[in-house]
Amino acid sequence: MYEKSCASSNHIKSWKDIDFGTAEYEVKKLQMRIAKAVKENRVGKIKSLQWTLTHSFYAKAIAVKRVTENKGKRTPGVDGVCWISNEDKFNAIFTLQRRGYQPQPLRRIYIPKKNGKKRPLSIPTMKDRAMQTLHKMALEPVTETLADGTSYGFRPNRCVQDAIEQGFVDLARKTAPEWVLEGDIKGCFDNINHEWMQKNIPMDKEILHKFLKAGFVEKGKLNATDQGTPQGGTISPTLCNYVLDGLERLLKNKFKRYWSKGRQINPKVNLVRYADDFIITGASEELLRNEVLPLVKEFMHERGLELSDEKTVITNIHDGFDFLGCNIRKYGDKLLTKPSKQNVKSIMRKIRGTIKKFRTGKQSDLIKCLNPIIRG
Repeated sequence: MYEKSCASSNHIKSWKDIDFGTAEYEVKKLQMRIAKAVKENRVGKIKSLQWTLTHSFYAKAIAVKRVTENKGKRTPGVDGVCWISNEDKFNAIFTLQRRGYQPQPLRRIYIPKKNGKKRPLSIPTMKDRAMQTLHKMALEPVTETLADGTSYGFRPNRCVQDAIEQGFVDLARKTAPEWVLEGDIKGCFDNINHEWMQKNIPMDKEILHKFLKAGFVEKGKLNATDQGTPQGGTISPTLCNYVLDGLERLLKNKFKRYWSKGRQINPKVNLVRYADDFIITGASEELLRNEVLPLVKEFMHERGLELSDEKTVITNIHDGFDFLGCNIRKYGDKLLTKPSKQNVKSIMRKIRGTIKKFRTGKQSDLIKCLNPIIRG
């Protein structure tokens, strides 16, 4: 049954011999079977198929291909190793073994944020990135099947524009809710509870434990990781999404339409989430502050997370709010979505900087550099 999906590598002698079209097809079939087992709630079958996928030659080849063809393909981890040649890539496939696997510590760097602070970024080695990608392929059919319908971040075939459009759908109608809870989670990736993840995330527990406890190296010093999942790991967004999934179902079950004094009441509670950024709409400020907010805080607390008191605010749609780089505001009965002032300033600085670089260059080269920036 599993021989074709696992794909014997006896007839494949080099990287160029791999038919990645067939590889994607066979792995996709396994993922579809995992998703079907999730819908049927067959826990044993899910584990069996995940094991088959993570030991498949084709899946390992795809994992190596993905980490050697993305933007970070020339960014090494603590070992300084990059897989550049086809020979390196082919040999790497056979190193992705569960038995004896021990991830190396992550290389910690810091990248600037919009508010002037710095965001910690932890870079795994190429081998660890490939292993994370391999197990992400086995986990993703589960997370996608169980995911919240209005979750849009780091998911296949979904993007920021979809989240903005969902916000428009929830807020544009004349009868739409007028109050919005803007949620901000304190250091979401850095603070997720490891025990909760080990207990609840449906993947190889031993491998997950090793991913979470790998530690990181900063200024030559090894540091332990007792909580959180590293920003920079290929599996981290999927883990984060699974941790936050369930909030939409919780809100829908709690705030259904109900009858009061002979008329139907609609609390108009809707969630739109992109990774750890989310908004929740409500019929009134009191509903969001006194009922929705405590429920969200309890949900987050179970997972080791907490909301920022300063950045979590409740806003009227006629005053407007910023979400995912856009300003959403209602003018009378008309809802407008525009780029936020901060984003406009940022793109203008980028355009000015690009023009300065090409003062003595060709006009055609300047146009080639400006077009992608202007298109966004």
